[in-house]
Amino acid sequence: MDKELLAMLVCPLCKGKLKYHREARELHCLFDGLAYPVRDGIPVMLPEEARELSVDEKLHDSPGRPGEA
Repeated sequence: MDKELLAMLVCPLCKGKLKYHREARELHCLFDGLAYPVRDGIPVMLPEEARELSVDEKLHDSPGRPGEA
């Protein structure tokens, strides 16, 4: 995903920052707990296309988790 495009994208619900997960090809919004798919390099920013993040995914993505500097 292009870094410039990622810097411009926000969650359509809360307007918060998104974190890109390359392996899953998703953009995660921790505030709303949603994962937006990226299909063929194009972010699908529709809430009805998003899936809910699991508790483990939210904890893994959260800033300041133990072991991070």
